Amino acid sequence: MRIALDPGPRDGPARVQLLADDGAPAGPVEVLADLAAVAALEREHAPRWVFARPRAYRRLLEAGVEVARAHDVELVEGLVVAAAGRYGQPHGLAAAVARLEGREPEPDPPDAGDGPPGLFEAGPAGDELAGVVAVHAAQQRALAAAGPAMRLLAAAESAGALVAEEMTAHGLPWRADVHDRLLTDLLGPRPVLGGRPPKLAALAEAVTAAFGGRPVNPDSPAEVLRAFARAGHELETTRSWELRRVDHPAVEPLLAYKELARLHAAHGWSWLRSWVREGRFRPEYVVGGVVSGRWASRGGGALQIPRAVRAAVRADPGRRLVVADAAQLEPRVLAALSGDHALAPGEEDLYTALAAREFGGDRAKAKLALLSAMYGQTSGGAGALLAGLRRRFPAALAYLEDAARAGEEGRLVRSHLGRTCPPARPGHEQPAAARARGRFTRNFVVQATAAEWALVLLAELRQRLRAAGSPARLVFFQHDEVMLHSPAEAAAATAEAVHDAAATAGRRLFDTPVRFPMQVRIVDGYDER
Repeated sequence: MRIALDPGPRDGPARVQLLADDGAPAGPVEVLADLAAVAALEREHAPRWVFARPRAYRRLLEAGVEVARAHDVELVEGLVVAAAGRYGQPHGLAAAVARLEGREPEPDPPDAGDGPPGLFEAGPAGDELAGVVAVHAAQQRALAAAGPAMRLLAAAESAGALVAEEMTAHGLPWRADVHDRLLTDLLGPRPVLGGRPPKLAALAEAVTAAFGGRPVNPDSPAEVLRAFARAGHELETTRSWELRRVDHPAVEPLLAYKELARLHAAHGWSWLRSWVREGRFRPEYVVGGVVSGRWASRGGGALQIPRAVRAAVRADPGRRLVVADAAQLEPRVLAALSGDHALAPGEEDLYTALAAREFGGDRAKAKLALLSAMYGQTSGGAGALLAGLRRRFPAALAYLEDAARAGEEGRLVRSHLGRTCPPARPGHEQPAAARARGRFTRNFVVQATAAEWALVLLAELRQRLRAAGSPARLVFFQHDEVMLHSPAEAAAATAEAVHDAAATAGRRLFDTPVRFPMQVRIVDGYDER
């Protein structure tokens, strides 16, 4: 059963309409007195809810209503538009309605797909529910034509939206006092009136002293480049890897300054004041925010929690964190995609196993070889390593090279389930541009499929926890890592659910002997290994 939902304004009624599986209306529009009636429908029918955008679910969560399944019209529209070779074109509800009516879609408003319900009209009469119903029906036709893989992708993307909103609602447990102590240890006492913390100020003075006492602002790349030029070192950038090649006394304090300055800017006291409330960090995730389908976040740097402050992520009393990450996910995905199953044997550590067989036990070489293959790196020693891989795993390397060739020729490539890369831009036929696009498409087919595996993992794990009535909650996700906040007595069962969901995700996507193991740890703090 499918039910289209317009949650309405915060102080107004919601509206629903029963739909057939093909999206056609199967009943009249009904007005609900409040969102509690949605909870009653969920309990009675467990339908797949059809709504415009992720924030529609946020409205339900604010009213205490959780649902099991959904179809997110704007997220799916993005997949359908890209599959037609029009990646990046407007895919908000208004744009989708315009396409159905033969009109030229206008640009999506800011944050289309995540704006508050009722932010813009869905059609000439401003009837959002009618727009949702019409666009969903068109999407059902498109998905039916595309086949089961694309339907699975649409379902997984929509499930990801549910997970993202629930994680924001629950929040990541975060100890502000621990965070403050970590910052003080690293940076010195918090400046009363702003400015540089003491340790940053001391490092800035050390940089100036190393350049002979002439003031140099380490936050200004232009000043740093000029200072090195005066000292006889012509640099193109102030990136750390380039600085490390320079023999000058300013390098050491400058590198230390850059590292601490990044921490102060991205996760310092200002970040703590802005983003942590009542013991929770509540980022806003953007599902499919990256071209490969990986998630992004809107503020807060949720997908880049540095090791220096991970000790602040601590379970509440009586609870534990269940932290799990996939072991070498992308190489395993490549093995499954290409059918070159020998690339990913049964061992937990793929790089160590590969090193023992092909690289004289040198794990670093094995890792460099595989990453170079997937990212198109051939400079330095990578070329010789790739030649060895090509002889040993011809199908895997051929798969990547076919994707790269398609990109160079301006063709579209797709993930395993059907996420489509952006079309070539004008001028792509120029040799340098063609090679760059080939490197992109080479990695896209693997990274996008890895993102699909992670989406299916999230959906399976969420459903398992719900079916078991588990009190554990997903609270964090980035690329191939998940974190759950669980009562201590349920932590072991939660870890087992993670393992089971990972195995099921592999089976849902591939008919392959390749395993996708999860490394799971039950800890009190995110920094614990």
